[in-house]
Amino acid sequence: MYSARMSTPERLIESTRELLWERGYVGTSPKAIQQHAGAGQGSMYHHFAGKPDLALAAIRRTVEEMRATAEAVLGGSGSAYARVEAYLLRERDVLRGCPVGRLTMDPDVIASDELRAPVTATLDWLRDRLAGILQEGLDQGEFAYALDPRETASAIVATVQGGYVLARSSATPTAFDAAVRGLLVLLRGMTTGRGAPVDAPATTTSSN
Repeated sequence: MYSARMSTPERLIESTRELLWERGYVGTSPKAIQQHAGAGQGSMYHHFAGKPDLALAAIRRTVEEMRATAEAVLGGSGSAYARVEAYLLRERDVLRGCPVGRLTMDPDVIASDELRAPVTATLDWLRDRLAGILQEGLDQGEFAYALDPRETASAIVATVQGGYVLARSSATPTAFDAAVRGLLVLLRGMTTGRGAPVDAPATTTSSN
């Protein structure tokens, strides 16, 4: 499953990431992690103090990956609307869901201040990043003054996360695509025509 060049700690972290996504914290037992990683109990406890320590390393890796993926789109060129649109329409494995969003629904993760902290920080970062881009568009006259950057950023994050839930509940990415298209229509209605796209937004392309 893993490259022979991958170190034992890397295999343990990647295995924990996958198991947390699939089974949640309670279902991710040390034995399951060891079997998935092809590592012995001694190796696991040599590199990590225990399951909470390993879970924290896995969660940190997951949120770092989410930030990098989002920034690759949000930090691109183009108008503020175009960058937000690119973020919303980027390819996603919709039916599998968001690995960070799924963590917020894990009661054991949320109950732990240490495990919850990187999840909260990442979602806060995403809202702040989107709000900053929307503020840029507002300052440049791209959006009407009625637009509130922070509230709109929260709506964007909520739409994406809610779209995952709707898609998974219906077993089709159609619901996610509809939510994104609806949000883009509303956001486009807030533009002034300066730097905004002329054509209607296209649907998402989901890797399902």
